[in-house]
Amino acid sequence: MIVRPVRSSDLPALIELARSTGTGLTTLPANEGRLGHRVGWAEKSFRGEAERADTDYLFVLENDEGLVVGICAIAGAVGLREPWYNYRVGLTVSASQELKIYREIPTLFLANDLTGNSELCSLFLRGDYRSGLNGRLLSKARMLFIAEFPELFGNKIIAEMRGMSDENGRSPFWESLGRHFFKMEFSQADYLTGVGNKSFIAELMPKFPLYTCFLSEAARNIIGRVHPDTEPALAMLKREGFSYQGYVDIFDAGPAIECETSKIRAVRESQTLVLAVGTPGDDATPYLIHNRKREDCRITAAPARLAAGTLVVDPQTAKRLRLGAGDSVRAVTLSASREAN
Repeated sequence: MIVRPVRSSDLPALIELARSTGTGLTTLPANEGRLGHRVGWAEKSFRGEAERADTDYLFVLENDEGLVVGICAIAGAVGLREPWYNYRVGLTVSASQELKIYREIPTLFLANDLTGNSELCSLFLRGDYRSGLNGRLLSKARMLFIAEFPELFGNKIIAEMRGMSDENGRSPFWESLGRHFFKMEFSQADYLTGVGNKSFIAELMPKFPLYTCFLSEAARNIIGRVHPDTEPALAMLKREGFSYQGYVDIFDAGPAIECETSKIRAVRESQTLVLAVGTPGDDATPYLIHNRKREDCRITAAPARLAAGTLVVDPQTAKRLRLGAGDSVRAVTLSASREAN
C-alpha cells in the first residue's frame, strides 16, 4: 500500500469513495464538479502554485494493483478566505445569595478562534481495507508529510471529528438546535457545507451565546462526543498528542481536537535516514517511511530496522517508494511506544 498525491485520473475512484461515506464527511461530497475542482487545487498545491490560504494537499491510498481505496487530506490554513466557525464550550455562572441559588450552565459561543490553523481532514478508508496497517498509514502519512515540509503549514494542526448521529444520519444536536434556524435536514446542511456553500451559516446562525439547558437532553449528552465509527481515529490522534480544548462543530457538536505542530509525536520523532535494501529481520518494527518528495511524494508503512544511521527495508518497500539503496528517507515508527503495533 502506498499514500501518494491525488491525480486527475483518480476522480472516478473518488466519486465512488464519496458515495460510500454517508453523512458526516463534509469535505468529501459526492459531487463530481466540486471534487474535480478540489483535485485541481490539490495538484496546484503539490506543485507549489497555491497560497497557503488555498492549499489542499489531497492524498489517496493505493494498493499494489493501482486501486484507490482511501483518501485523506491536509488543508494548509482554514478560514483565511471565508469564516471558519466552531462553538466554544464555555460556562455561565448565575448566583443569588438571597435566594440560595447557584447555577453553572454550559454555554455555546460562536467563534472563529481556530482560523489560520492547518487541518487534517477528509479521512476515509474503504470498509474491506480496514485491517492491518492501512488505517494508521492513511492517517499518519499526513503527519510525516508535515514533518518534511513544516514551512507549508501552521504552528497548530486541528482535526474536526465526526459527531454523534443515528443509523439514519439524524443528529440529536442538529434536531435540537440547527433545525430551528436552518429549516432543513442535517444531511442537506452537511452537503451544502461540503460543496462550499457556507454563506448560509453566517446568514442564519444566531450570534448570541446559547445556553445548553435549552437543548434536549440527548443533544446535551453528545456535545464533544464522536460517532462510534470515529472512536478509533480519535484514540489514535490522542496518542499522537492531539487533545480536545472545548471547540465543537456547529452542526453535530463533534469535537475539534488540536496539537502544536512541533509536538505531534510523528513529527517530533521523525528523522532523516539513508535507505538500505536487505532483510529487516524478524524483530523489525513497523515504520512510516516517506521518500522526501513533494509532487512525487510516496509514503508507505512497512517493517524496517535501524542500523548505523540507515533504515533497512525489503526490496518491495523500496520499490513502492521508488527509491534505491543510498537514497534519503524520512521515517518514524508507525506507532507511539504505548500503542500496539
